[in-house]
Amino acid sequence: MVDILVRPMIPEDADRVLAIYQAGLDGGDASFEIVAPTWAAFDAGRLADHRFVAVDGDGLVVGWVAVSPTSTRAVYAGVVEHSIYVDPAAQGRGIARRLLDTLVASTEAAGVWTIQSGVFPENRASLALHARAGFRVIGTRERVGRHHGRWRDVVLLERRSPVVH
Repeated sequence: MVDILVRPMIPEDADRVLAIYQAGLDGGDASFEIVAPTWAAFDAGRLADHRFVAVDGDGLVVGWVAVSPTSTRAVYAGVVEHSIYVDPAAQGRGIARRLLDTLVASTEAAGVWTIQSGVFPENRASLALHARAGFRVIGTRERVGRHHGRWRDVVLLERRSPVVH
């Protein structure tokens, strides 16, 4: 993976981040959402300290990862839910793994003990990525929601930090 830099996400990345998000949604196996949020909504829903982008040698954002808190309750302060998206034209180059590794290091340094996510079972690439990164399957929520007129299952994944206790 030549010329890929992972750095903190900044507001100037908004257009590319949201375009990549929309491309993932358009693919049909990334989320129940069908339209990417506004930057204001994206920004408000994700923790500022744990947002990263992958940038290619031309300075173009080609992927991103970010986390949201799972609860406002203090007992869950160390549990976050993440999203990760890579531009379809840049997939298969290890970018998602670099982003996920950066996220794990960032969250562990901040005392986060669990990163969780929900993935459609049809998204085999995402499931394989998460397995390689130390996530385990908690279970499958069957027919948890309707998406494009059909019921969809969601595989629940989590990564428990081996260093944050």
